[in-house]
Amino acid sequence: MSLMSMAAADASVWVLLARNSGYLGLTWQNLVMFIVGGVLIYLAVTRNYEPLLLVPIGFGAILANLPLAMLAASSEYVHEMPDRTIPLLQLVYDAGIKTELLPPVIFLGVGALTDFRPLLSRPITLLLGAAAQIGIFLAALGAHYIFGFSLQESASIGIIGGADGPTSIFLTAILAPHLLGAVAVAAYSYMALVPVIQPPILRLLTTRHEREIAMPVARPVSRAAVIAFPVMMALLVSLAVPTCAPLIGMLMFGNLLRESGVTERLSKTASGPLINIVTIFLGLVIGATMSGDSFLRPQTLFIMVLGVVAFAGSTAGGILFAKLINLALPARKRLNPCIGAAGVSAVPMSARVVQGFVSAQTGGRVNPLMAAMGPNVAGVIGSAVAAGVFLALLGP
Repeated sequence: MSLMSMAAADASVWVLLARNSGYLGLTWQNLVMFIVGGVLIYLAVTRNYEPLLLVPIGFGAILANLPLAMLAASSEYVHEMPDRTIPLLQLVYDAGIKTELLPPVIFLGVGALTDFRPLLSRPITLLLGAAAQIGIFLAALGAHYIFGFSLQESASIGIIGGADGPTSIFLTAILAPHLLGAVAVAAYSYMALVPVIQPPILRLLTTRHEREIAMPVARPVSRAAVIAFPVMMALLVSLAVPTCAPLIGMLMFGNLLRESGVTERLSKTASGPLINIVTIFLGLVIGATMSGDSFLRPQTLFIMVLGVVAFAGSTAGGILFAKLINLALPARKRLNPCIGAAGVSAVPMSARVVQGFVSAQTGGRVNPLMAAMGPNVAGVIGSAVAAGVFLALLGP
């Protein structure tokens, strides 16, 4: 072969490689999503904002926007041919999100990590966890009647107010899978911003006198009670709202593993390696749904705004309901209404925010951390029930 023909062959190889390069397929949407993914990773690394989720979500968003890389995932993906290669993260989406597998497994791990004793020692705080879900319904109504979202989309947006990422993913994947990326990012972002969002609302809705209400020492909880609680709760709630059974059932099973005292190996697996593995895949696949053409829409901005409304409404609902309960209680048994803010299910961050706020406002004299953990863990149950109600009313 002559030198000229060899040079021509080399040139054609380089031309072919250039034509198959992702650089030529880059769009402005891809570039913007690279920045969005980078910002999520930056916030997770430098500010410690939900790093276990925002790091994989951010990196998944970057991967999804690589042209020709086949790393995006979508509810609208169609397997055109039996022998066609399916995108890697689409496999995870189909197996873990479409089947509703991953969110309940996360709830299994959460149950194995959760101590319900603060709730059992003060059963009245279960009501605060329920009241703190009002923001979900307020935001859903606003999404439908103000912004024109469909009922299914509105329910998926409203559930952000529960401050529970797996529940948001579980509901949205069924009712409005095309909004999954935006809803998940909003849910986890606002969970990370609890220390920013909640203190101004606490300051606005409570008086100095109310902040100084010291909660009495909680009564002890028997071992029989903590073992019976997950069994009874799984039965009662799942019978009342069957559509929330996958979440409540797995949450309570994980808690039973923790509290039974005879399944330590299973409890450690559920709360350690299992939840870590699922978290990795869940975060990556949520990021993989954030392709530029589907994420960069006015709808995403509306969802972020409504997410703040939902979160603020839930925080306010818990506080105001605690104030309402106090009207019927004798002075010595009144609740510190600040603990109602912990009814959003950002466990344990919201309870810690309440503790830090009240302690700072009272010079360290009042420390309601354990009291705030009651409505905090009740909020996990409340958000799952709210999702079940939406599914029962609007589901397929």
